Amino acid sequence: MTPSIPREVKGIMMNQKLLKLVCNTPGIPGFEDPIQEIVEEMLRPTCDEVRRDRMGNVIGQKKATKPSVGERPLRVVLAAHADEIGMMVKHLDGNGFIRFEPVGGLNAQAIVSQRVIVHGREPVNGVIVPTNGDKLPAMKDMLIDVALPRDKVCELIEVGDVITFAQELVLLNDKVYMGRNFDDRIGTYCLLEAMNHLGDTAVDVYAVSTVQEEKGVRGMPVAAFAIEPDVGLAIDGSLTWGAHIGKHENICALGEGTGIYLMDGLTIADRRLLRFLFDLCEKHKVPYQRNIGGGTDASAIQRTGIGALATTIGAPTRYMHSTVQLAHGDDIAATVKLLVAFLENAHHLKELVR
Repeated sequence: MTPSIPREVKGIMMNQKLLKLVCNTPGIPGFEDPIQEIVEEMLRPTCDEVRRDRMGNVIGQKKATKPSVGERPLRVVLAAHADEIGMMVKHLDGNGFIRFEPVGGLNAQAIVSQRVIVHGREPVNGVIVPTNGDKLPAMKDMLIDVALPRDKVCELIEVGDVITFAQELVLLNDKVYMGRNFDDRIGTYCLLEAMNHLGDTAVDVYAVSTVQEEKGVRGMPVAAFAIEPDVGLAIDGSLTWGAHIGKHENICALGEGTGIYLMDGLTIADRRLLRFLFDLCEKHKVPYQRNIGGGTDASAIQRTGIGALATTIGAPTRYMHSTVQLAHGDDIAATVKLLVAFLENAHHLKELVR
């Protein structure tokens, strides 16, 4: 039986084609070019200017279409990181097996027996091999088998080649998607869809697809330094309870609305910005949840220059940093709707930042 396509959430429909494109394109920290090329292409019709900086961040600017006379429009940032966790080839042994270095926060339990793609002189399929016995091997002892003779392996692959997980986007049931990189490709999707649905604004909007977030929020500080934002939202997954994860640990749930971060490991949200977001959700009937999450690009937005109002919002995501991350279509649509409402009303925040 074929699962049905998720229904709309008050005017926002899931763009299945874009979601698949964004989630199936590789791009680990420092090697984001394939996904950034797509983001650049998708932002050009909706922005007045699109550029890529020296770090590799893509920055799209949409100028205010109804600015206040005699006042500089607020500079408002939306930021989603393009990078996904992955690996790099570290060593080729005498039998053609590959040792690797994690790039980003890999979970050893989650990656054993997973299919991977080694991006060598040509893409090479492989598997992360399980060991004999019940003991989980340390990451440094794990091996990738590409099932080729060593001479062929050395011909196609060298130290430094990038490795990504092979899992592609799946519609798991009629409303829930599964993928390897919803942290943060759901954010990338929401960024692009918000710009596609955006109407007139009285603020200058900066849509930023950042790099190297998974290696310590490295890209956003550079973009924020150039933009000097007044207000900003990072778009990232909200921590969600599930199997082996209690409701007291991760407080968001699938299917109950977008998550709004109260605090994370790097940022304490401005209470006035939070109230503004809560009020927008109530006014526009956007389902939402309060979230306490991990560190995001919001920290760099908040602490650049003289400072900015900042927090993070995003669709709840189960099993982050695994290859079976889950997200609900209604939560994704709710995130897009809140982003659009936020941008179209952000000029009301001007008294808080002047």
